[in-house]
Amino acid sequence: MPELPEVETVARGLAGPLEGRRLVKVETRVKALRWPLPKKLAERLTGRRVLQVGRRAKYLVIRLEGGEVLLGHLGMSGRMLLVPPGQSLPPEAHDHVVFTTEEGVEIRFNDARRFGMLDLVPEAELAGHKLLRDLGPEPLGNEFSGPILAAALAGKRTPIKAAILDQKVVAGVGNIYASEALYAAGLSPRRLAMTVQGERAERLAGAIKSVLTRAIAAGGSSLRDYVQVNGELGYFAQQWAVYDREGEPCPGCDCGKGIRRLVQSGRSTFYCALRQR
Repeated sequence: MPELPEVETVARGLAGPLEGRRLVKVETRVKALRWPLPKKLAERLTGRRVLQVGRRAKYLVIRLEGGEVLLGHLGMSGRMLLVPPGQSLPPEAHDHVVFTTEEGVEIRFNDARRFGMLDLVPEAELAGHKLLRDLGPEPLGNEFSGPILAAALAGKRTPIKAAILDQKVVAGVGNIYASEALYAAGLSPRRLAMTVQGERAERLAGAIKSVLTRAIAAGGSSLRDYVQVNGELGYFAQQWAVYDREGEPCPGCDCGKGIRRLVQSGRSTFYCALRQR
């Protein structure tokens, strides 16, 4: 499932062709993705101008004239693919929603598994939307810091890996970047979250910011389905220090034992037992 860097990359890729442009045609080719599409979605979007394309956690946030917001999630296999004017690209079976701008640019929401979603929300109700209202701070924003992270972790007896996957603690961090951030901070994924205070919390908050920033610069990480809006892969996987590198040498020490893998809450965690305490 795309995490924060992938969704941020998609948002940035959509901003150029969409912001300030009017949607002259919207096609909905299915009635539902993960949930039913909003009633008369195509009619309600056609003719509207896009004001801003952004992101909240793992959600796309597309603000429209008239005070409404198109909220989107890519799910397990969703893609937003950009087709420039005049380019011949046959439609695919899983192009479920297609947006066309006044300049002839197409944005195709392709979702083979249909775990993605779209909703149309009044701007005034966005913060209280059921998918957004309980989210924690944005890790790349000023509202996220070592002390804020420490406060969120205080009293939590879960492993720190599980804690930073909790979207109420910090928004948008998923399995890949949790492993990478814990490695960069030198913290064991098994460590109790409540013990990550003071300097440890500062290290971890800084590592989360750094890892996410580098991942965005690389266009995210492509595993199975994720691609950027131009169809290119994300290249951050080439910079992974530990994720999916079980048995390989640790890049930060000479422990000789290599990267280990363990399963926590049904998800793989990758780490170095010597470097991470």
